[in-house]
Amino acid sequence: MHFTSTRNDLQVTAAQAIAQGISSEGGLFVPSEFPAVSAQELQKLVRMNYKERAAALLSGYLTGFTPEEIEYCVNGAYTGTFDNDRPAPVYSLDKERHILELWHGPTCAFKDLALQILPFLLTVSAKKSAPDKTIVILVATSGDTGKAALAGFADVPGTKIVVFFPQNGVSPMQQLQMTTQKGSNVAVCAIEGNFDDAQTGVKKIFGDAAMQKFLQDKKMEFSSANSINFGRLAPQIVYYFSAYCDLVRDGKIKLGDSVNVAVPTGNFGNILAAYYAKQMGLPVKKFICASNKNNILTDFLTSGVYDRNRPFYTTSSPSMDILISSNLERLLYHLCGNDAKTTAKWMTQLSKTGRYEVAPEILAKIKEEFYAGFCDEESTQETITELFKNEKYLCDTHTAVAVKVYADYRKAAGDTTPCIIASTASPYKFATAVLSAIDTEAIPEDGFELLEKLSAVSGTPVPAPLSGLKSQEVLHKSCVKKEEMAEFICKFL
Repeated sequence: MHFTSTRNDLQVTAAQAIAQGISSEGGLFVPSEFPAVSAQELQKLVRMNYKERAAALLSGYLTGFTPEEIEYCVNGAYTGTFDNDRPAPVYSLDKERHILELWHGPTCAFKDLALQILPFLLTVSAKKSAPDKTIVILVATSGDTGKAALAGFADVPGTKIVVFFPQNGVSPMQQLQMTTQKGSNVAVCAIEGNFDDAQTGVKKIFGDAAMQKFLQDKKMEFSSANSINFGRLAPQIVYYFSAYCDLVRDGKIKLGDSVNVAVPTGNFGNILAAYYAKQMGLPVKKFICASNKNNILTDFLTSGVYDRNRPFYTTSSPSMDILISSNLERLLYHLCGNDAKTTAKWMTQLSKTGRYEVAPEILAKIKEEFYAGFCDEESTQETITELFKNEKYLCDTHTAVAVKVYADYRKAAGDTTPCIIASTASPYKFATAVLSAIDTEAIPEDGFELLEKLSAVSGTPVPAPLSGLKSQEVLHKSCVKKEEMAEFICKFL
C-alpha cells in the first residue's frame, strides 16, 4: 500500500503521509487502493471488540507498520479513555434510526475517536520517516478538533501543538476546553476571523518557504491533526464498520443487509470516512450529507457547482460553520478517476475565484451515492424538542441537523433502509441551545449552572470532562489577526 497526492502523482508510504500531514504542493494524501473486507472478514469483525476491529481494519492501510506497532497504537488510544471502554456505542431509536454515539471520549466529541490514536500513529510514523525531528502539529478548529487534538498531544514527547480557533466562532464550553489545556508543548490562540480564515491561514503556513527554513534550522517538521491528515481520517472508517457489526450482533440487521449513513458535516471528513468504508466493502446504500444554514455542500452535491462566494453564518452547530470543505478534494480525486491534474485545476480555481464546477458525469456519480440537505436554526431546535419529547433522547445541535435531514430524505425517497446517524457531540457541549429546546424557563448565564440545569431537566448526567472544567484556570489568552498567525507560531517555537 502506498499513498499519493490529490494534486501530484508522487508516491509515499503510510508513515510519510501521516508524519507529513499534507503534500508539499497542498494536495491531500489518499490511498492508492482500498483494502477489501470480504463477507467472511466482516463476519469475523462482528465477533470482535472495538480495539480488535480497529487493529484489523487499520492494518489494511498501515502496511509499513508491524502488527505490534498497530496493537500499541490501538491499545494506547482505546484503553481506559472512553466511557465503559465502549468508544462508539449505537442507540436505536426505532427499526430505522440508529444513533452512532461518537462523544463518549475525553472531550465529548467525535474527534476523540481519531485524535486519541493519532499521537500514537504519528510518533510511530515519525520514527520511520523523520527520526531526528520534532513534529509540530498545526491545527485550525471550528471547535471540537482543537480540544481533542490538545488532549491527545499534550506532553507527548517529540511533539509540539499549536491550535487556532475563530474568536467568536466556537461555543463558550468549546473555548473553555481549549484555553484551559495544560501541557508544556501546547499553544492555543484565537484569531480575528472565522474558521475558514483559520484553515486558510494554516494551509498557507504549511507551504510558506520562510517558515520551512525556520523549521529546518530548528530540526522541526509540520504535521496536521485536522482531517486533512490521513492518520486522522483512517480511524474514522473504523466506527462505521463497528456500528454495522453491532447492529448485526444485536439482531437489528442481518449480515449483508444494506444501510444508509447520515452525517452532519462541514469539512466533509466524517462522511468521507463512511464513503471509504463502502469502498472497502461495507454495504452502504446512500450517504446523507447534512448541512446547517451554511449549506454550501448541499448546493454542490445537487448542482455540481462549488461557490464559497456567499454569506457566512454563525449557527448553534458551529462545527459545521464552514465554507471550504477540505476533504471534498479527496472525493473529487476518486470520482474523476484519480486524476491529479483535474483535481489540482479545481482547487486552483477555488483558491483564485472561490468557485469551480465539475463535469456532468462527475455530478451524476455524486448523485448516485449522495443525498444532500440542510437544516436551519428553527428546525434544529424543533428536532431537539421532538426527539426529547417523543423518544426521551437528548441530542446536540449537530446531531439534530443529521436527524432532520435524514427525515427529509426518508420522506422524499420513501427509503426505509436502516440508517446509521452519526451523533458527533454531547448535548452538554451546546447546552444553551439544547436546554432552550426542551425547557421554557430562563437559561442560566453561568455555564456550569447551565450544565446542572440541563442535567436536572433531562435526567441525564453531566459528562465528567465538562463538569471538571469548573476548577480549571484559563491559561491561553492570545488573540491575533490572521496575518499574524505565522509570527505567533515562531514565537512559541
